[in-house]
Amino acid sequence: MPPSEGIKQMIAATFRARVRYGEPMSAHTSWHAGGPAEAHFTPRDRDDLAAFLRALPAQVPVYWVGLGSNLLVRDGGIRGVVIATAGVFTRIERRAERRIYCEASVPCARIARACVRWELADGEFFSGIPGLLGGALAMNAGAFGDETWRHVVSVQTLDRRGRQYAREAGEFRVGYREVVLPAAHEWFLAAELQFEPRVPEPGKLQALLTRRRETQPLGAWSCGSVFKNPPGDYAARLIEAAGLKGYRIGDAVVSEKHANFILNTGHASATQIEQLILHVRATVERVHGVRLEPEVRIVGEPAPPLPGPPQLPGQPPTGQPPPGEGRC
Repeated sequence: MPPSEGIKQMIAATFRARVRYGEPMSAHTSWHAGGPAEAHFTPRDRDDLAAFLRALPAQVPVYWVGLGSNLLVRDGGIRGVVIATAGVFTRIERRAERRIYCEASVPCARIARACVRWELADGEFFSGIPGLLGGALAMNAGAFGDETWRHVVSVQTLDRRGRQYAREAGEFRVGYREVVLPAAHEWFLAAELQFEPRVPEPGKLQALLTRRRETQPLGAWSCGSVFKNPPGDYAARLIEAAGLKGYRIGDAVVSEKHANFILNTGHASATQIEQLILHVRATVERVHGVRLEPEVRIVGEPAPPLPGPPQLPGQPPTGQPPPGEGRC
């Protein structure tokens, strides 16, 4: 998808020089794969972001990306504007005996360390979440038996027109790896989190980090967990029991260390990664009768079909998954 003169004209002149056009999203995702963003904007602060959104025509799609650790961008890229928030909203401070205030770009691992430093128990689980707080809020991310929204007191959000809101946790419908906002097209700017005011168990954080290193392929190009755990079971167990560890499509490989991780071992395309996701899902359903739901967010346009023989009616283009599959 080449950079479009149309999208440039839709961005206010005051921001146009700060926007990157045709920005490769492979440089902004932990899978190191995916096509270009039509436009890619990094705000300076809240007011700058609000002004950018107010000036952006309502018909232009907007995507928010933090570390890109739970994201697959298809090879055809993203039409619209990507708002890049990593490194922008990074304030974290203690607000009361039991509460801390964190902006959306704070890494979850930093929250875990802050809880230990401030002697707040039960925050160590954040060390197992590879992304930023904004993404953790959006999907109720969890690790080591705990979840983000168990600790949320209130949040600050921003809507498509740049208006900011203060909302209580009770306004949201929260489930396992799912959060439904009270209004469409709002995004998280910050949250107030609550923990127990007691000295954390000595060595607990280090023990969790060691456990993570021993059981997950840290350092490899991945998105973290690909699938949600089904009720009463684990996606990794089902995938391993289906004989899929080590299965590969090109350079996309099911991890030998943790079966719910798919690795890019070199030059895997987003198409290959998505094809492997679909293959794992179909195989687990055939072997176990369980349909796994993706935890990873899949966005963007499929790559243009490769030259080849004519496609049969109803057949997906060469190298592409069936329409509608693998979306989350």
